Formats: sequence, C-alpha cells, structure tokens
Amino acid sequence: MPSLRTKTAIVMLCAIISISCDFADLRPIGMSIEPDKPDSLLAEAFTPVKLRFDTEMKKNDTEGILQVSSDTGVVTGDKFWDGNALYFVPVAGWTAGIRYSLSLSGMLQTVDGREQKVERFIPFYAINRNNPPALKLFSPGEGESTGTNDIIIELHFSRSMNRLTTESALTFEGISGKTFEWLADDTILKVIPDKALSPWSQYRWSLKESAKSRDGAPLPKAYSGQFFTNLDQTLPKVQRVFPVLNSDGGWFPTGANIETGLRFGNGIGVEFNKVMSENVIRSLRFEPSLSGRAEYLSEKSIVYIFSKNPEPATAYTLIISGDTKDSEGLKIGEDYRINFVPDIPLLKIFSIYINGDYVIDDFSSNNLLTVSVDPAVKKLEFIINFSLRFGEEEKRNTPLKISINSFFPRTIDPAALEYVYWISDYCLKIDWEGFDAGSNDTPHYYKLIIPGGRSGISSSEGIYMNEDISVLLEVINE
Repeated sequence: MPSLRTKTAIVMLCAIISISCDFADLRPIGMSIEPDKPDSLLAEAFTPVKLRFDTEMKKNDTEGILQVSSDTGVVTGDKFWDGNALYFVPVAGWTAGIRYSLSLSGMLQTVDGREQKVERFIPFYAINRNNPPALKLFSPGEGESTGTNDIIIELHFSRSMNRLTTESALTFEGISGKTFEWLADDTILKVIPDKALSPWSQYRWSLKESAKSRDGAPLPKAYSGQFFTNLDQTLPKVQRVFPVLNSDGGWFPTGANIETGLRFGNGIGVEFNKVMSENVIRSLRFEPSLSGRAEYLSEKSIVYIFSKNPEPATAYTLIISGDTKDSEGLKIGEDYRINFVPDIPLLKIFSIYINGDYVIDDFSSNNLLTVSVDPAVKKLEFIINFSLRFGEEEKRNTPLKISINSFFPRTIDPAALEYVYWISDYCLKIDWEGFDAGSNDTPHYYKLIIPGGRSGISSSEGIYMNEDISVLLEVINE
C-alpha cells in the first residue's frame, strides 16, 4: 500500500498534467494549396495562388511566409483574404511558359494560438508550359560589312511570334523610319529601312525579353547585334569631262576636248567611275553662271544641256560639288574644277561695198568715208559680206536692225530703206534712198550702224558680233 505521502504526490502530478493540457492545443492546422503539385498549370494570366485554412489565421504573419519568384526575380503581387483563404494575384499577370516557384517558409499562427512550422516549395506554370522562343539567326551577321542600299535586317525565330510585342521590343540606333514584314507563319521578321543607310557607319539593334511568342511565352534573354556599311571602299571621282552633240534625240561625244572644243549647240558630258545617286543631277555649276539642266546619260554619266549657248571667247569654270554622292552615298570629297573657253565663233563683217566703189574692210575703229550720190535719185547701195552663213529667220531680221541715221546737221532728213536682197547666205545687198548732199560750207553726215551683242544682228541663234560697227558717211553730189 502506498503511503500517504506517495498518494499526495500522485494527486498533485495529475493536477499539473491537467492544467498543462488546458494550455497546449496540439491540433494540426489544416491547409490546402493551389497549385498543390509540382509543375501544375494555372489557367489564366490572373488566376490566383490560393492558401485555404481550416481556421482563422493571423493575417500579417501568414502573408509574410508566402513568396512567388521566377528566374527574373520575385513576382510583385496583391494579397487579399476571403474568409480563411489567402489569395495572391500578380500585378502584371502571369507570363506563359515561365516556371514559377511558390515558397512557403516560416511559422503559421492561428488566432486561437496554435503554431505550425511550414516549408513548402512548389514549382508551377501559368497559361501553358510551352518552351520559350529563341532567336535562331539574324542577318546581317554580327559585325558584317554591307552596302547602304536595299538593306534588309532579318530575324529568324524558333517559334511563331506575337507581332506587336516583338516589333515593340526591337530598337535600332541610326534607323528611324522602317517597315516590318512577317513571313513563314510569323517566324521570320524582315525590317526594311525607309531610306538608304549612311556609308561607313555602324548600326546597332537590340531585341528585349518583352518580345513574346504567339502563345505568350517571352524570350528568355535579350539579343543584340551590329553591322557596318563599309563594304564599298572606293570613293567616286570624275573620270572625264567632254563636249557632246545631240543627234536623233541622243547625246554623243564629239571627240573634242572640253578646254577648247565646246562648240555652238554642244552640251557637256561628265563621266564618273561609279554609279551615281540622284543628287549628281544638281551637282554642276559654272563660273560665270550658265543656265541649263542636267540629265542622265547613263548610270555613271550625265549631260548638261545649256538653256542658251555660252558667250564666245569667254573663260568659264565648270565646278562639280564635293558633296556629289555615288549610289552608296559616298562623296567625291572636294570640288572638281575644270576651265574651258567655248569654241563658238563671233560673227564678223569682212567688207562693205558702197555703190560698188567704196570698200571698208577695217572695222577696228570708227570709219569716216566720203561718198557721192546722184542728186536725181539720192540713193546709196550697200553690199555687206559676213564671215558666217545666215539662217532664213536671221535673213529676215537682220536688215530691220541695220540703220542709217542723220548725224549732222540734225535738221537733214533721214534716209529710208528702199531694197533688200540676199545675194548669198553670206552676202547682203541693201539700198537706202533720200540722202541729201552737203556743200563745202555745210557738210552732211549720216551714220551707218550695224548693231552687235546679243540684241544685235545674228547669223543663227547665239552667233552675233562682239560689238557695234559704225561708219560715218559724208554725202556729196556726184
């Protein structure tokens, strides 16, 4: 039989055990997780991760043990409660094909005081488990040398891509306007610049991870590349400058040199060593200025067509701008200059016969000539011999420009044109009447004027005398 003291100890021990059992609730905390299995699939971009408990939890402590991450870092999301269920929704939504990791690590605490340590790591996907796309190849290749025209940048992907996200993720340095073209079920992207690239330049491009496949999977990494427009190393230059003649609608070299062989009606041909760009049409100028226009003769040559012929016996300089570009955009670099004097003749008068007896063949100075007239008819006959052939229109205009005016005294009547006849293409017969003869006391003078310059007489378009010719006539009676 136990003693009284032993019985008392047993009673006290049972009391202590009874009190301790009232303090410690050892029931487990019931919890379910969505997703609950490794590599589970959430259906939509904003399908939440859920933790459901069978009792009311301490919210702040429970939220602190939940974290979702991926290879790119911790996922930012909103946490909220619905009863005893904790929801996690990513702010930007889930991305297809990305492997996420749900981490639960720490001490769960209920409102009724129970505690339970939890360590769970659950990998999962959202939307689909498809492999991410990859950039398989691109052209021009890394560091490749290219030309400047008709350049197309191509990107080849392993999967069909989302056009909007891919185009938005692609950037270029130095290329502003461009056109996108998709091929092969959106696995090939062509980027076509709107204008030619600059020569001897570096161009860079980059493609961010925000580019996604058609089913929403992003690129696993960013890509970049560069190429150089330095394939053409030959600078353009002027090969030759030469006179050209129009025949049957085309321009052909005359065989003469430009320095002294440019003739009336010729144009100027300029040949380059390379195919030239369109700005070559605007590259020519002259000192002194000459009006006209330039046209292509071929891919490597142009012709300058004058609006009016250059001045005879005048020194000109043809200047081709150093900014003139070839088809690749390379410039000549320095102005090209060449001097020339047109081989365009001046119209001259060889001689003037008056009444068949008086001849003038020196027009280097003003001439004074005494001529006699028949007082009955008061007429003088002039035969003018020119150095060049006259065209039909010029034959009609020339007599109207030649004049004989009263010179001294001013009171005498002017002579009148009576008769015009072209003896040949070089020789004009022209008669005036109404001459009043003077006396020793009062001599009568008339002035013959044959005008020169562009507004004077011309044998054909652009062919004229350099200056006026004038002859002072003292008229006496026979």
